Amino acid sequence: MTDLSTNTTVTASQPGEAQFGDYFALLKPRVMTLVVFTALVGLLAAPTPVHPFIGFCAILFIAVGGGASGALNMWWDADIDAVMKRTVKRPIPAGRVQPQEALAFGLALSVFSCVFLGLATNWLAGGLLAFTIFFYVVIYTMWLKRSTPQNIVIGGAAGAFPPMIGWAAATGSVSVEAVLMFCLTFMWTPPHFWALALFMRSDYDDAGVPMLTVTHGRRATRVHILVYTVLLAALAIGTGFTAIGGPVYLAVALVLNALFLKGAWEIFRRDEADSEADNFKTEKRFFKLSLLYLFAHFGAILAEAGLAQFGLGGWA
Repeated sequence: MTDLSTNTTVTASQPGEAQFGDYFALLKPRVMTLVVFTALVGLLAAPTPVHPFIGFCAILFIAVGGGASGALNMWWDADIDAVMKRTVKRPIPAGRVQPQEALAFGLALSVFSCVFLGLATNWLAGGLLAFTIFFYVVIYTMWLKRSTPQNIVIGGAAGAFPPMIGWAAATGSVSVEAVLMFCLTFMWTPPHFWALALFMRSDYDDAGVPMLTVTHGRRATRVHILVYTVLLAALAIGTGFTAIGGPVYLAVALVLNALFLKGAWEIFRRDEADSEADNFKTEKRFFKLSLLYLFAHFGAILAEAGLAQFGLGGWA
């Protein structure tokens, strides 16, 4: 086609043949890393020992289920991914994978992961994985994401299920400890994503996604980040006095929540005129800290579980 402004010929990009890396990208490997780690912590922190091979299979199938959710999310969101700078290079909008291929890929992996997790461990774990995929794809992606600014608050439950699934895979049940790990991730999700939305707002504007920054503005988003961070800190520190906590966990929680609260306060008190001037450095710093925050808390839970094997963990 011809670009009239420059009177030069522009060749439209042709879809390339899908490679292995393109299908792997559909699984959202960065998100899968968090899913795998929190599920592993849930599995190992459980009081019931698991055979290493069964444990490996459980984590593998949970990872595949998480990847299936990512593929189905990219299939449904291909239209908005194509207009967002952060997602425009994903396999479907880039033309490397066709939407129907991503749909078939995601559905096949969903069935495979849930069935084989149930066979390898128990059907409670398999059922929880199936519900997680359903929640992320149907409740969050298809419904909440484009209909309410509370999308990431309610939809965050999908990302909070993996430690509960890991716990269920080990014990065949869901206990208070599993719910605490779920709540920790659930409460962490809103400030984590709202910080991202603050410095990526133009993407959500362009895509028409009703993120809180779009519907209520940046000032309201900053207030919400502070409120959720305060609630998260109370939950995270309180968890240190439960069966999955202990001195190591509590020390980590006290340090990280002090830093997280400081970051949320800095975001809250910022002037909107400052945001453009410093390119949202405060929000970006808080977002990066939020990644360390969750990994460190779950790492501390894992450390307490390891110490407990030698009679050193917890408050006993």
